[in-house]
Amino acid sequence: MTGTGDETVQPTAWQAAWEVLAPVTDLVTPMAVRVAATLRLTDLMGGDELPVEELARRSGADADALGRLLRHLSCHGVYAEREPGVFAVNEPAALLASGHPSMMRDRLDLDGFGGQMDVAFTGLLHTVRTGRPAWESIHGAPIWHHLAAHQQVGESFDALMAAGADDLTDAAEGYDWSGVRHVVDVGGGTGALIAEMLSAHPGLRATLVDLPDTLERGRRYLTGLGLDGRCAFAGQSFFEPLPPGGDVYVLRRVIHDWDDADAERVLRRCADAAGPHGRVVVIESRGGADDDPAMFAEMDLRMLVISGGRERTVADYAALADASGLDVAGVRHTPLGNVVLDCVPRSG
Repeated sequence: MTGTGDETVQPTAWQAAWEVLAPVTDLVTPMAVRVAATLRLTDLMGGDELPVEELARRSGADADALGRLLRHLSCHGVYAEREPGVFAVNEPAALLASGHPSMMRDRLDLDGFGGQMDVAFTGLLHTVRTGRPAWESIHGAPIWHHLAAHQQVGESFDALMAAGADDLTDAAEGYDWSGVRHVVDVGGGTGALIAEMLSAHPGLRATLVDLPDTLERGRRYLTGLGLDGRCAFAGQSFFEPLPPGGDVYVLRRVIHDWDDADAERVLRRCADAAGPHGRVVVIESRGGADDDPAMFAEMDLRMLVISGGRERTVADYAALADASGLDVAGVRHTPLGNVVLDCVPRSG
């Protein structure tokens, strides 16, 4: 039968379903962006329009495969195909430049922590079935062992954890350090928070606590800033007894990495080291599902998949503190969404 040409073509059931689910099921485009970031395509193009063969030579890629990748991305608005086989950086692709303030290239690099964190989600079924972190099943070891064994990934993790000068300042200013003489940063990475506090408070001294390899990177960082003379260094696990004598033991985005049992162990170590006259300050992000339920839910799932940790509400953190022998003396929400819990060891 010959149609008149004005019939409405009805989508198939598959097409109709795809229109609904495509935005939350596509794995092709997100992985293609990560490959472009890993190959540093934006850096290699610079401001030039390059034939794919030249770009393949610069990136060490297969020209045909690279062309297919870039053509797919250009169809989704990332990179531009100026003429057949010739590609250039456009505004979205510029976000993948090394050194961009957003650090998107670092966050998506499949050779670094950001990309490997995302790859761990290919093991999400394992996590949902077992309740165990997918990171272990995908990368072969728990995250902290993996970072220790792979220097490049460990350094990438340190860099991402130290990123965001505004957030660091916001976190540091969430507590009144004016009467504090000695702060112990527990699990403080390479010392980004310590550097912020020491720079802002010339009379303050500090101790940085982290695993030995990370600590050495922290020592070099603080030495480069001329702050090492006011900072002691303790290369150890925070599950071990902590250096005593600090006025404040601060944990910034540490507790959410752990399940309740291990989180209590860390808090108890801090409480023991702080003694009757010290304090324990817990700094975490957001601190409640009401602020941004979608972000809270995503981060909660991320923490489970990566390390077995979880996001928590302020009430959850208070309950952990109570179980660890700490009383919450005060809670402050900062302008950029950090929550700061000021805790004191319970007497008796």
